Amino acid sequence: MKTNNLNDTLIVETRGALSEMIEEALKTQLKDFKKTFQTHNPDELLTREQTCKFLQIDSSTLWAWTNKGKVIAYGIGNRRYYKKAELLQSLKQLKK
Repeated sequence: MKTNNLNDTLIVETRGALSEMIEEALKTQLKDFKKTFQTHNPDELLTREQTCKFLQIDSSTLWAWTNKGKVIAYGIGNRRYYKKAELLQSLKQLKK
């Protein structure tokens, strides 16, 4: 594998090397994802910004989901909070 620092272009010498790179990247992402869910506190309250980061969505999507009742927001004054446990419960299993 070679990289060109001038324009960050990646040149892969073989398809096998590309497959190995992708597999390794996916394994790393999966480990990080598992670590996130293993260390979470289900009673934790998240701000809108934290909720967007946790669900990996845009704030407009969170606003729409909240208005449609897909996720529940709790408020104090102008602030909105989301319960992490409820966010996890709102995720639905996809049909295979």
